[in-house]
Amino acid sequence: MTPFTAEAFKKEFKSILSYWEKYSPDTQQGGFYGRVTYDNRPAPEAARSVVLNSRILWTFSLAHRLLKEHKYLTLADRAYQQIVKYFFDPEFGGVYWSVNPDGTPGDARKQIYGNAFALYGLSEYYRITNYPPALLKAKEIYSLIEKHAFDKINGGYREAFARNWAATDDYILSKSPWIKSMNTHLHLVEAYTNLYSVWPDKMLKKQTANMLTAIQTHIINPETSRMQLFFDQDWKPKDNIISYGHDIEASWLLFETAEILHDKSLIEKSRQISIKMAAAAATGLGSDGALAYEFDPKTRHTNTERSWWVLAEQMVGFYNAYQLTKDSRYKVMSQKSWAYINDKLIDTKNGEWYGSVKEDGTQVKGDKISFWKCPYHNARACAEMWRRIEKA
Repeated sequence: MTPFTAEAFKKEFKSILSYWEKYSPDTQQGGFYGRVTYDNRPAPEAARSVVLNSRILWTFSLAHRLLKEHKYLTLADRAYQQIVKYFFDPEFGGVYWSVNPDGTPGDARKQIYGNAFALYGLSEYYRITNYPPALLKAKEIYSLIEKHAFDKINGGYREAFARNWAATDDYILSKSPWIKSMNTHLHLVEAYTNLYSVWPDKMLKKQTANMLTAIQTHIINPETSRMQLFFDQDWKPKDNIISYGHDIEASWLLFETAEILHDKSLIEKSRQISIKMAAAAATGLGSDGALAYEFDPKTRHTNTERSWWVLAEQMVGFYNAYQLTKDSRYKVMSQKSWAYINDKLIDTKNGEWYGSVKEDGTQVKGDKISFWKCPYHNARACAEMWRRIEKA
């Protein structure tokens, strides 16, 4: 059995990085492939998403910060150049949702989720390079989001816009009137928090704190300690579908935001909410130690898929709950998550992790690299566990 130690997590962190170093760069067209199959065959014709490229930028920037190896900086440089050269819209600002392999715009809509990840990656890149243009680009995205997406009346942020930042009815992740989402707010507050770490601007701090409060007030249901997924302009929720992975992910990310803002009242409030969210998420655990993907209370249907990103987040989320409460049950949940990852998710033959596993333990041979399959959740989870256990 793989030990639950800092060294084991560091080893897996480096293993994930090694996979992406070997298989993600497109040596013919430049940048990074938009798709690589489960057996490591690239699809050069696949579109390239800003989410994938921004998460690559963030991951290799983090890797260089933690491991101080030049090869990671080289890959971060490559990702930075791709984003700045091809994803940034020179006419209207912000980043495209996707580009074609030749670098021409693909889906040119301004999805706030995508802009959030570009901001996240750019701020991490600036952290390791102190390269002023990177911070300037991050600030540019921040200003555009505040100008176009921030709801000055109801709080929170609108989901998406047309290329020229005009209103659109097609949000990719949702449809009108559900113009605000849990997912976009969760990753936007994460991006703002990372930007604040390298640029402690007063207005940025205010907006980050306001967003954290909006999430805690409107998105997290106070009765269930679970997040609701989609909302109209006035924060009316669409439904009560439970996303176990997002709940456990938010339980530690939102607490981290409060800590980085150094706001005592927010830290204490977030601590209590974090613990409640972890307890609520734990009800989705199966006997195998893995969270189900989703549950619809209305239809009583459970999506029992065991997803790579959910397992990564539950490992960190439950360990965070253990750190906050000293309740050993949460530590056991985290340990079981790691055991499941090693037993079912890590592909010992072709590298990286399987995207998902069926409830019966059968691996689903999906793409290793795709629009959404990125080195973010699992690399970050291993880095977090390495850091947390080493400090314990």
